Amino acid sequence: MKPAPFDYLRPQTRDEALTLKVEHGDDAMFLAGGQSLVPAMNFRMAQPTVLIDIGALDDQATITIDPASGALHLGSRVRHRQLEFDPQIAATAPLLAEAAPFVAHAQIRNRGTLCGNLAHADPASEFPAVMLALDATFWVASTAGKRELAAKDFFLGIYTTALEETEMLVEVVLPASPPRSGYAFVEMARRPGDYAQMGVAVCMALHETGTIESARIVLCSAGDTPMNAHNAASALIGEVPDQPVFEAAAALVDQDIAPLGSVHASAEFQRHLAQVLTRRALSIAGARATGERRQAA
Repeated sequence: MKPAPFDYLRPQTRDEALTLKVEHGDDAMFLAGGQSLVPAMNFRMAQPTVLIDIGALDDQATITIDPASGALHLGSRVRHRQLEFDPQIAATAPLLAEAAPFVAHAQIRNRGTLCGNLAHADPASEFPAVMLALDATFWVASTAGKRELAAKDFFLGIYTTALEETEMLVEVVLPASPPRSGYAFVEMARRPGDYAQMGVAVCMALHETGTIESARIVLCSAGDTPMNAHNAASALIGEVPDQPVFEAAAALVDQDIAPLGSVHASAEFQRHLAQVLTRRALSIAGARATGERRQAA
């Protein structure tokens, strides 16, 4: 199929892009990598009358680390491929680097952008779950200024976010990891590049005594948004990171998810996968947090 007719605009600055969005309102959409939007337009699932291409905004393609806080700042044009291979990402947000190869295929990762992916808000996508696991902060901008949103407040439903009509997601900020941290992203799909039947992102940090001080477990393809498994994560706090603890926590994941089922997996099978993959991810993250080099079976 072919998209409905539209006008194409290519602003040279962010201010110009935001002004165009105010001018055209809900009839306009921002185009970044286009790897989600263009297929949706071809199937007439999205029919903007104006496309505002931000591809010329080179100042939005930056990856920087705050020297004071160690926080990682990612601009709106940072591509998936950069997340996969940039050494700054590997050093400061290894969970993000670990999840990136699971996103579609290499050709799509070459063009797709992190902020475009997040604004699309597909609950089967890996990056929204990773953002919640990393406690990310999003900066959105309009001609009226900028405002800050926690990742947990950004995703409202399937393809629905807290972005207002004239706003653009312009930056993602990831805080520095605490000492003695471990992480893991695991996913099951029918074939490489397919939508995830289930995916799990885990972050944990240990107290100096060796017990688990903080933990986040977030799943994709487990509901109409990335699903934060609060009950399972809470069960880990104060415990020693070992296999029986991880198995007990994984058994609680079912309380916090609401898989919808799809052509890729039934809801019942997704619930089974959620427990299996959570147990596996916790084992990997625990080994990394304790400095062990073993991998989960």
